[in-house]
This record gives sequence, C-alpha cells and structure tokens, in this order.
Amino acid sequence: MSANPTAPVPDSQPDPSGADGSEVGTGAAPVAVVTGASSGIGAATARRLAADGFHVVLGARRTDRIEALAAELGGTAHALDVTDQASVDAFCAAVPVVKVLVNNAGGAIGMDPVATAAVGDWAQMYDVNVLGVVRMTQALLPALIASGRGDVVFVGSTAGQVNYEGGGGYSAAKHGTHAVAETLRLELCGEPVRVMVVAPGMVKTEEFSLNRFGGDDDKADAVYAGVREPLVAEDIADCIGWLVTRPHHVNVDLLVVRPLAQAAQHKVHREG
Repeated sequence: MSANPTAPVPDSQPDPSGADGSEVGTGAAPVAVVTGASSGIGAATARRLAADGFHVVLGARRTDRIEALAAELGGTAHALDVTDQASVDAFCAAVPVVKVLVNNAGGAIGMDPVATAAVGDWAQMYDVNVLGVVRMTQALLPALIASGRGDVVFVGSTAGQVNYEGGGGYSAAKHGTHAVAETLRLELCGEPVRVMVVAPGMVKTEEFSLNRFGGDDDKADAVYAGVREPLVAEDIADCIGWLVTRPHHVNVDLLVVRPLAQAAQHKVHREG
C-alpha cells in the first residue's frame, strides 16, 4: 500500500510547461517511477527527481526505507521485487499514469573467475539486471506511450561495455541491460518515448561493493582505496535528472560517467 496516503499517485499529468519541453511543468506533478529506491543511486535519484518537480513512486524490497523516503519527499512507496512477476504486476497496477521509468534495480555478486564461478550467482544477476528491467518496462510501457512524452532510463554500467577479470557474470548481465535498452529504442522508433542509458564507472555507495563481497568490509573498501574522489550516488542522480529534463526531442542514447581518477575500465589513478 501507499506509504504516504496524503500524496497519492496522480491519475492525470500535465505536459511540461516549457515550449521546448525542458521544464517539468506546473499543476499536478508528472510521475516518475524509480526502482531499487531504498538506497544508493535509486534513493539519490528519487530525491533529485522530487526536487525537479516530479511525483516520485518508489519501489524496492525494503519497504521501511522507501516509506521513510516517500514521506520525506511527498512521494509514494510500494513494495517491489523486480525478479517476481506478481510483485511487478501489483506495483504497476498502482501506477495509473507515468512519464518516467528509471530502471535502477540491479546488483553484482562476487568476483569469481569464469572457471569457478557459481552459476546460480550469474543467474541471479541476470534475473535482476536484465529480466527485471524487462518486466518493469513491459508493464509500464503502455502508460509511458499514452503519456505522449515518456522516458525510460536504464542504469547500466561501464561493465556493460568493457569486460574485466572476475567480472564475467556482472559484465554479462550489464551487457544484457544495454542490449535491452538499445533494442527497445529501435522498436519504439516513432513512438513518443525516449530510451536512455546512463553507464556509471566507479561509484562509491553504501552498499554496492559491500553486497558484492558478501558483507566483507575490507574487500569492499579495497575497491576504492587510493581513489581521491570516486563518484557518489548523487553524481549519477544528477545525470538522470538532466537526461529526463532535456527537451523531449533530445534523446541521449548513452551517457558514460566516470570519476576523473578513472580514465578507463582498467586505468585508475590511486594515491598512496
């Protein structure tokens, strides 16, 4: 159920007020759905979009977190597990109209080489990073088209472009995320829906690397050791906010974002 009954999802949405489509608009706020909104990039994106004038609908498994965030932002929160079709269906049934879908839910498990990697871990990464975004996009696409100016933003990764040792499962999954987005853009040519991908490099969030290494703080900290200023969740949220507030005839297919210290996937300047 809604975490904030005083801020229900609007059942209609205005067009952006600016003649060039760059402004969010006035009156009832346009609706933006953010998956994986309980922490990290998802939570930061919800804050950014709310500040930009959107009514944010937050989805995640940890309902206590998204309920608190929805109350803070005047948004709405619903339980969501993107790997469960019934959960996706229930969530999307509560969102009658939408102009922005941010497919953010995802994650990585382990750094095992291909020769010894657990196939189950790879399947889990594929389910959330690929099938999860497919489930959400399929469910909300009719409403996005009906809005007359919809946006689907996929949170990909530089791992979806360049492979690295120990990253086979995650890289394969994020390549899949990018492939879904690129295919969808082709299939929607002529429809009023933009399809955009933001591909972050090294982003230091409170949970991504910690979850990847099964809660091992030392391994998680080592990822960013010596990197003066890795990206933070708010950096990616700013990029997403910028993407969805461009004039609607402007489609940024792919936005690659790395910290200054990371020149490429394998080229990172570390101090000390």
